Amino acid sequence: MGLFPPDILSAAEAIIRDFTAAGLMVSTAESCTGGLISGALTEISGSSAVVDRGFVTYTNTAKTELLGVQAQTLLRFGAVSEETARQMAHGALFRSRADIAVAVTGIAGPGGGSAEKPVGLVHLAAKSRTGALIHRKMLYGDIGRSEVRLATVRTALEMVRLLLTV
Repeated sequence: MGLFPPDILSAAEAIIRDFTAAGLMVSTAESCTGGLISGALTEISGSSAVVDRGFVTYTNTAKTELLGVQAQTLLRFGAVSEETARQMAHGALFRSRADIAVAVTGIAGPGGGSAEKPVGLVHLAAKSRTGALIHRKMLYGDIGRSEVRLATVRTALEMVRLLLTV
């Protein structure tokens, strides 16, 4: 078995195939997944024509320095929020050569959750240079750290493919 489950590899293969055919590139901004989205994409042969770069921004400082997330956004809404995910996607798009960027921020667990932001909460945003933007708030539940991270990769890849068709 490879590094990733077959369904994730299949989704990544489809992105590499479709983006190559369209002459498009993708970038990622990852917090709770720690680079797994980029890892899934680069597991596919030919990905160098599609994957421009990936930002792993685990800390608030990294989100601000590398992606331009506003400090005020982090203070007001927190790292795990729709607003932060949207700003991460924007930063990844405009600090790269990509046509589409996807960003994820969440609480994989087992600790770190609260009543307001439980373990398994993940905000994802994907943005294209055409201006299209989609956001998803996922509540995966306390299914285990690895499972939350892999579920997030699945959703992120689905969002990237969705933006290709908009």
